[in-house]
Amino acid sequence: MDQLDHEILEHLRSDARMTNAELARSIRLSPTPTLRRVRALESQGVITGYHAAVSPAALGRGFEVLVSINLTLGGSDHLAVFERAVADIDEVVEAHRLYGEPDFLLRVAVSDNEAYERLYSNQLTRLPGVAKAWSQMIMKSIK
Repeated sequence: MDQLDHEILEHLRSDARMTNAELARSIRLSPTPTLRRVRALESQGVITGYHAAVSPAALGRGFEVLVSINLTLGGSDHLAVFERAVADIDEVVEAHRLYGEPDFLLRVAVSDNEAYERLYSNQLTRLPGVAKAWSQMIMKSIK
């Protein structure tokens, strides 16, 4: 990737809805080679998709919690079962397996404290292999 590719990525990261003509003007290149570069970045897997950033509160999910989880057992079979179970919970909007402790960090988005308490008690702590789960409420998202 050269400097123009990096410029294209920066512009698309800030506004993925900009037209090819706007993008071309922004990087001072004509539209045809700009589109060729964008298509190449897509085919190389550098650009993996285009997404809408949606307000969690607008979807009734303004209450966000970070959940740390340690598993009782390691091993790829136990990890795979746990990961599949987490992937099936709609309220888990991000899930990361970590080095060290905790084993997993989840970002959960629900409507309110009561909804989170139900999710925590009825689903998160009952996931396969969970030894310990603890929560941190998000006070304010900065970035």
